[in-house]
Amino acid sequence: MEMYDVIVIGFGKGGKVLASTLAAQGQRVALVEKSDKMYGGTCPNVGCVPTKFLVHRAEISQIKGFPEFAQKAAFYRESILDKKELRKKILGKMFNMFDSNPNITLYTGTAKFVSPKEIEIRGKDFTAAATADRIVIDTGSVPFIPPIEGLGECGCAYTSEGMLDLEKLPERLVIIGGGNIGLEFASFYRQFGSEVTVLQDLPDFFPNEDADVAAAVKETMERQGVKFVFGVKVLSVKNDAEGAIVRYSAGGVEREAKGDAVLVSTGRIPNTRELNLAAAGVETTPRGAIAVDGNMRTSVSGIWAIGDVAGSPQFTYISQDDARIVMADFSGGGRTSAGRNVPYSIFLAPPLSRVGLTEKAALAQGYKTKTAVIPVTGLPRSHVLGKYTGLLKAVVDADSGLILGAALYCEESHELINIVTLAMNEKLHYTVLRDMIFTHPVMSEALNDLFGAVK
Repeated sequence: MEMYDVIVIGFGKGGKVLASTLAAQGQRVALVEKSDKMYGGTCPNVGCVPTKFLVHRAEISQIKGFPEFAQKAAFYRESILDKKELRKKILGKMFNMFDSNPNITLYTGTAKFVSPKEIEIRGKDFTAAATADRIVIDTGSVPFIPPIEGLGECGCAYTSEGMLDLEKLPERLVIIGGGNIGLEFASFYRQFGSEVTVLQDLPDFFPNEDADVAAAVKETMERQGVKFVFGVKVLSVKNDAEGAIVRYSAGGVEREAKGDAVLVSTGRIPNTRELNLAAAGVETTPRGAIAVDGNMRTSVSGIWAIGDVAGSPQFTYISQDDARIVMADFSGGGRTSAGRNVPYSIFLAPPLSRVGLTEKAALAQGYKTKTAVIPVTGLPRSHVLGKYTGLLKAVVDADSGLILGAALYCEESHELINIVTLAMNEKLHYTVLRDMIFTHPVMSEALNDLFGAVK
């Protein structure tokens, strides 16, 4: 049995940060990753990096303005092949970086607990045992596959991971699920040239967002050609000669949607199935995540969990921040997950970025609010880019003047939202952004106008 200072199960962003930081301190670390296709985790391989690469290529496709579908399909295939090459480079870099570190032993295999301080690792041609006083779990999440009749037998149904390797551009794409991932795929596949239909079980579009923001996004996507059907119950998916037929009911009426490909985008669940958590006594939540406190400690002393598997918001940068919390805990504490402002972006055309509370959530929590909503059309940067779609919304605490939240639906919002987040983290009065001097003509100067309109 090999003895280590720390065992990290899962080669995601947080696990990577922990392993490299601890190794730099001279500690002996075991880093376990199930798949040789997933060094670095979901984000660089089948998540953020490849999807945003395709978002960028889809924008280029729009600029090129291919008149024929065959031309669009050829450019799409070229983009997928380039994406695959990018992934190879990332995988190679990740493997070499950690496999060459003298303080890190990289195991490619499946880890399961034998006891609270011992794991068994099974690889393609080996079985190993390892023990450590500190074990950190970072196994991420996996797609949730709903129990839909015929779905498992349909040869052209994919999760987001499978779609990212699909080299043939579907003329018709049916997406089951209207969450963030489904909408991103709907947006860039429409830009590549697919006819896109989104089947959403909820009756409303973006129900957790303020109505004015949700309406703006929905109107734009529909104008771009994305078709939405709400209040859907998917009944079956089956192959036909041309692809697949998705049978569903909506409003008490059964209908069919035909597609050359079907994307199943119905959420992700914590990846705990193979860990044998019971052997370690680690408790889970009713939603299947590993239960942790604000220091990312599990129910068992000496075991921590971070990222998606711990029920944290499903963003790679949150896994990284969870790792920072664990490192702080290793050193005596001082940092927790409480009160984090988590910005995020949905890479639509234009991207939608948010941080903090919506207006309706703030009111529900008892805040007295002041708000501002401004259109993109009046911003100098919009004229520079020739892009006039979108709006910006801010929510402010009327009593304190602190920013409660913001929704930015505009070009470059994925950068702009970080400025708002910083102001919220530092508890700055909203007038700081209202009166701040920005360069010109840039999108960030829109914050002058946005917070100047607060009333």
